[in-house]
Amino acid sequence: MVDLESEVPPLPPRYRFRDLLLGDQGWQNDDRVQVEFYMNENTFKERLKLFFIKNQRSSLRIRLFNFSLKLLSCLLYIIRVLLENPAQGNEWSHIFWVNRSLPLWGLQVLVALISLSETMLLGYLSYKGNIWEQILRIPFILEIINAVPFVISIFWPSLRNLFVPVFLNCWLAKHALENMINDLHRAIQRTQSAMFNQVLILISTLLCLIFTCICGIQHLERIGKKLNLFDSLYFCIVTFSTVGFGDVTPETWSSKLFVVAMICVALVVLPIQFEQLAYLWMERQKSGGNYSRHRAQTEKHVVLCVSSLKIDLLMDFLNEFYAHPRLQDYYVVILCPTEMDVQVRRVLQIPMWSQRVIYLQGSALKDQDLLRAKMDDAEACFILSSRCEVDRTSSDHQTILRAWAVKDFAPNCPLYVQILKPENKFHIKFADHVVCEEEFKYAMLALNCVCPATSTLITLLVHTSRGQEGQQSPEQWQKTYGRCSGNEVYHITLEESAFFAEYEGKSFTYASFHAHKKFGVCLIGARREDNKNILLNPGPRYIMNATDICFYINITKEENSAFKNQEQQQKNSISRSVYHGPARLPVHSIIASMGTVAIDLQDTSCRSASGPTLSLPAEGIKEVRRPSIAPVLEVADTSSIHACDLLSDQSEDETTSDENMPSNLEYAKGYPPYSPYIGSSPTLCHLLHEKVPFCCLRLDKSCQHNYYEDAKAYGFKNKLIIVAAETAGNGLYNFIVPLRAYYRPKKELNPIVLLLDNPLDDLLRCGVTFAANMVVVDKESTMSAEEDYMADAKTIVNVQTLFRLFSSLSIITELTHPANMRFMQFRAKDCYSLALSKLEKKERERGSNLAFMFRLPFAAGRVFSISMLDTLLYQSFVKDYMISITRLLLGLDTMPGSGFLCSMKITEDDLWIRTYARLYQKLCSATGDVPIGIYRTESQKLAMSESQISISVEEWEDTKDCRDQGHARGNHRNSTSSDQSDHPLLRRKSMQWARRLSRKGPKHSGKTAEKITQQRLTLYRRSERQELAELVKNRMKHLGLSTVGYDEMNDHQSTLSYILINPSPDTRLELNDIVYLIRPDPLPFLANNEPIRNSSLCNAAGADSREETQL
Repeated sequence: MVDLESEVPPLPPRYRFRDLLLGDQGWQNDDRVQVEFYMNENTFKERLKLFFIKNQRSSLRIRLFNFSLKLLSCLLYIIRVLLENPAQGNEWSHIFWVNRSLPLWGLQVLVALISLSETMLLGYLSYKGNIWEQILRIPFILEIINAVPFVISIFWPSLRNLFVPVFLNCWLAKHALENMINDLHRAIQRTQSAMFNQVLILISTLLCLIFTCICGIQHLERIGKKLNLFDSLYFCIVTFSTVGFGDVTPETWSSKLFVVAMICVALVVLPIQFEQLAYLWMERQKSGGNYSRHRAQTEKHVVLCVSSLKIDLLMDFLNEFYAHPRLQDYYVVILCPTEMDVQVRRVLQIPMWSQRVIYLQGSALKDQDLLRAKMDDAEACFILSSRCEVDRTSSDHQTILRAWAVKDFAPNCPLYVQILKPENKFHIKFADHVVCEEEFKYAMLALNCVCPATSTLITLLVHTSRGQEGQQSPEQWQKTYGRCSGNEVYHITLEESAFFAEYEGKSFTYASFHAHKKFGVCLIGARREDNKNILLNPGPRYIMNATDICFYINITKEENSAFKNQEQQQKNSISRSVYHGPARLPVHSIIASMGTVAIDLQDTSCRSASGPTLSLPAEGIKEVRRPSIAPVLEVADTSSIHACDLLSDQSEDETTSDENMPSNLEYAKGYPPYSPYIGSSPTLCHLLHEKVPFCCLRLDKSCQHNYYEDAKAYGFKNKLIIVAAETAGNGLYNFIVPLRAYYRPKKELNPIVLLLDNPLDDLLRCGVTFAANMVVVDKESTMSAEEDYMADAKTIVNVQTLFRLFSSLSIITELTHPANMRFMQFRAKDCYSLALSKLEKKERERGSNLAFMFRLPFAAGRVFSISMLDTLLYQSFVKDYMISITRLLLGLDTMPGSGFLCSMKITEDDLWIRTYARLYQKLCSATGDVPIGIYRTESQKLAMSESQISISVEEWEDTKDCRDQGHARGNHRNSTSSDQSDHPLLRRKSMQWARRLSRKGPKHSGKTAEKITQQRLTLYRRSERQELAELVKNRMKHLGLSTVGYDEMNDHQSTLSYILINPSPDTRLELNDIVYLIRPDPLPFLANNEPIRNSSLCNAAGADSREETQL
């Protein structure tokens, strides 16, 4: 160590302490050389070039001075013509010589000297080695012609009256104007549109042509008619406009030749200018213009950023955005990188949209395009993803970049972003509102399995409607369904509300029930003033404050409602009771007025002769049952909250002993220890105590732990939910979690089977014959097609195949385009479907945004389109709470104290309640539940189609033949092939086989021939449904599966289902009605009553925190 230190050389003398203190002063004697850069710019020529050419501001001043100088020379020429006396005679000398006064000559000489000097200087500075390029330029030649004669006249006085065509300086002025505009753009760093520049050039060209022609004709006619400037102007206008009166014409051959030359120049120059102008106009129509800064500062606008704009997306946005009255004065600026579609162009030319919608072709990643859209002044920016892309992740990446670019350019602009995949959501957490498509899609598919038609309920709630759909229909269910579809979610402060102000200090349940009873509004949630979290049905323990924000469902918001006093209502009811009849319905207690349209909230019960009717219980039963509906208390009482006899209470499930549960299905409540993506909301779920081995997750393959190879062997107590998907993506997490949430009773949990491929054999193995629901997820690989609407083709055909094979199976699916929902459960000859198709067309002609709502699969909740939820993002601009409420309803988010969506079924034991109002009271008083709607199923009113009648007849005849010749048919079907899909060919071959048997010889007896004849008739008369049933049964036998659970199923064509959102209190309950409920959070009750459960919960969650979640 000492040796190393001794080897370090000492510091040189210049590194002294004094030098270190003095800094750079001690380095003055170093051998350094100072280098100066850009010495070439310090020359005299470069400095002149910098001043006259390179520097934008100084160059702009020079060109402005040059432009003014040229205009001054033209003005001096006009003054000379006006001051000159007309020359007498027709001598040619009058063309070459003019009378010019001395002061005027002096001014022209001065202007000529300055112009010539500037031209020579600019030519010297722009010289690049080719002198002829500078000399032969047209501006240089015109400058020489107009300036040199005046300079020569200084030294040769006799040439002072020589004619000089100074009027040609107008072309030099035009050239200076073009250069000046270019320098102006560079100096102020703002680019005017090319259309403006081209129009300016065209106008200046026309003016120069007319001015040249005027001055030339006037001068050449000095030896002719001696026209003045006004007569020359008149002649030029008449000539160039092709009118040609003939009262003023040139006389000399020189003037005639000049006119011919000017017309030829005009025929060459003007078409070129017009062509460029037309081209720029077409390009501007494609790319759009600019949203003016003045309009952005005085008017409000929003920006819509999309990768490709389709007509459906545009109309959905415009109809939903402008459905709100306070948005009528907003402008919509569309920023899209692609050229405007023909259909979009046609729509934007409609006066209703052309005055409010501006299309700009550009990219959100370019600041210049964002500046054109005035993004920094926009009220909001909507960024939508392209869901038709094959690679949806790539589409999300583009959306993320657009969101980043907008946030960087305009940090204060509110962002409304639509994302496709949930794993990409955390990249845009800074956005004000985000809608993830796959989250909502899988959550709605899951809730459709436990709460029928949840997707339809959510879709109707997030669409703006006035409830006028279906009011012209002859069927009562369509009128009722359409009227109730106008209900939406609104908000108001409690102390400012006429609906809820009187319930200050009362419980939430009390306020909800009495507001519905009195006004017909459904109070579903509340939010404290000092809290951002919305609570859906916080329960009877929640006390309403004056500053609370109330969220309610109604046909219109309170501000647009008019109220009638009780006396007036009684008079109206008495006057209307005179006209009682089958079509007259009881009037609801309130008439909601929307502007000038009054909507009558009437009884929604159906009383047709063919439909189901409810009979009231006897008087004795009334007296026994009626006291069981307790009043809703103003302040919650713990003893009043008990299990309702209408449904199984949550506490009942908690107190159930685990002895009744199988040993392999013991559950514990806890949070999933692992989430598939960043940003997923933690939800308390039912979890298994022990992790299931991965080999046991294969249902169709046995392992060392179990020997089951099909779903029926497992012996599940509850029916299956089968999910047919292309891949097991992260979005399935949002499908499983709502079905395994902690508030779902254990005994109602359905086994979930994930089917990644769905051939018939796999469908049968996974238990499709006894499944509760089958969910078909849209295939991402087929979303892109040459024709946009063909993106759903594979999904539609697969669902149709399942529908034909298993007609009673509840199939739930999601499509990309709402228009394709009409192909679900398609029947070509079904009269009822054709009638609904006509109704949809009529509703679309009336301007309805929900024309598809009357399609039976959508009304029943069998199909929906996630593009319908685009309106959720648009509505959040006006209702910033809609996304939060929708996520709470779907179970995507859980808030402590917030309720959840569930359902209950009306049985025969519940019909004594009779009306929806009494059910509301029963639920609020017993369990604290808040009902929000009814899912009703009833029979169709129209007759069966021809195909149904023919099939029914065939089935009857086939059944009759089966009784007589059951054994023969059984033998024949066992001998046939299992593949009977091509039934016409199969029938033909079977008939040929029967003929061959009959031709073998006379040894067959008459009895055998009769059997063959019966077999032939049976094959001929067998219906398509029976053939499909035979196909399924043969495959099940081939796979070794029992056919006991499968029979020839009857489809649901004779019934229809629909939703009544917030029906009136007078609505009659019907058998098998399913009521949507928002149930309070059960955790507060469990925390007080079951401390042992909480401790076991924590232990289970802690023990399994490092294991994979098994739901």
